[in-house]
Order: sequence, then C-alpha cells, then structure tokens
Amino acid sequence: MKIDHIVINVDSYIQTNKEFIDKVDTFGIPYKPKWGKGTKGFKVSNLWIGKEYLEMVRIKTFDGGGWISNWTKHYHHGHRGVIGLALEVDNIEEVFHELNSKGVNVTPPKPLTFKWFFKLLSKTMPWRNSYLPEFEGFPFQIFLQQLNDEKSKAFMQQYMVPNSTENHINGIKEIKVYGKLTINDKNIIRALFQNYEEHEKSMIILLGQQTISFIEADEQYTEILLDCNNKDYSNKHLDIHNVLLINS
Repeated sequence: MKIDHIVINVDSYIQTNKEFIDKVDTFGIPYKPKWGKGTKGFKVSNLWIGKEYLEMVRIKTFDGGGWISNWTKHYHHGHRGVIGLALEVDNIEEVFHELNSKGVNVTPPKPLTFKWFFKLLSKTMPWRNSYLPEFEGFPFQIFLQQLNDEKSKAFMQQYMVPNSTENHINGIKEIKVYGKLTINDKNIIRALFQNYEEHEKSMIILLGQQTISFIEADEQYTEILLDCNNKDYSNKHLDIHNVLLINS
C-alpha cells in the first residue's frame, strides 16, 4: 500500500491565474493546468510529483458533471483543500473483504465512469476504486485504487508529464492531516492500516518510505512534504488554499 494521489478542491484561479501558475513553476513543479481531464461539470489539473500527484478539482456545474457526488456537495458548500486521499493497493478485492470483515462500510471496487459531450458519451478509467466512509470530524475520505494491469499502469505513467523529477523533486514523502477526529474516524484508520503509532493527539501511519500523520487540531489543514534533492528548490513553500507544500 502506498500514497497514489491527493484530491484537492480548488477555486478557478488555481487553474487559470498566470501569476499562480508561474509561482508553482518557481516552486519546482512544472504545471500545465489545461492538460487535465474534465467534462462540462468539472475540471481537473494535476501536479505530477514523481509517481504521485495532486489532483486539483474545480466544480463548474451544480451536479459536477459526473464527479463524485458527496465531494461535489462539499465543494458547493465552500470546502476548499484536501477532500480525498487515494492509496494504491496490490489486491483491492482482498482489502475490500478484509475491511468488510472488520465492520467498515466500504464500497465494492468499481471503475470511475463519467459522462461527457452533453452526456452522450461516457469514459471509464482503467482502474477500480473502493471508498471508505467519509470522516465525521471534517470533510475527508480515504479510498483505495488499483490499476487494471501493468499495461494500464504504463499507459497512465506516460501522461505524468511534465514531472517534478525534472527538478529532482522525487515524490511525496509525508502527508500531515490536521483536524478533529471522532472515535469512528480513528476506527477507520485502525481497520485500514497495520503499521501505525497511536499517541494522545496523533496517529502516525508508516507506509515504507512514506508517512501519513493525522494530528488533532481545531481547524482542518494539510501539510505535504516532498522529497527534494535540489538545493535551488529546497525549503520552498507553496500554498494551495489550506494546503501547504514543502520541499524538504
């Protein structure tokens, strides 16, 4: 299991404002916001960071044009910042059944499909997702993802350009999620992860070279630490709403 990508609700300027786009480039991540997928109802822009990425989503219509319905509702209610965390797994069916056996109400694995061109055409992505319950303490949802096969993975990776690896920023090292966790939220974390440390005000999950930390706080915000081996970009910060990227 590893971090695959982070879904972030964003305002239009994140995708259209030249000053902000230039700011992302000077942070060390080449940014081409027009290249992402979308429909009449939503627009995605990606920041490719090694084999991980930030999926930044702007909702353009009331129904979201095929985007995930509860995330669309949060967007219209004003939520900006991290809304979802995708974890890549090797066997999504096995993890799904294991979570079910622990009493977690996780959705069956199925591909993401959305309508486009006046809903006359549909597009099915080459992976399956399975969604854990949304957190109760703040808008946040973990979901599992598995590509259909190695051919699909190779196909997707050719689109992961331009990539921050050009500037020796190699991937996501740690995610720190701040907010109020309920007992049920903590039970979801305990059921999903095997290797974690639980402290009075934090839960720290160890995923090989990556770490996910959930830290008790009155307000929701997120810090994303990137593996940077370039002194020209080291220690630089980038704000995307209440998300702080740090080249560490």
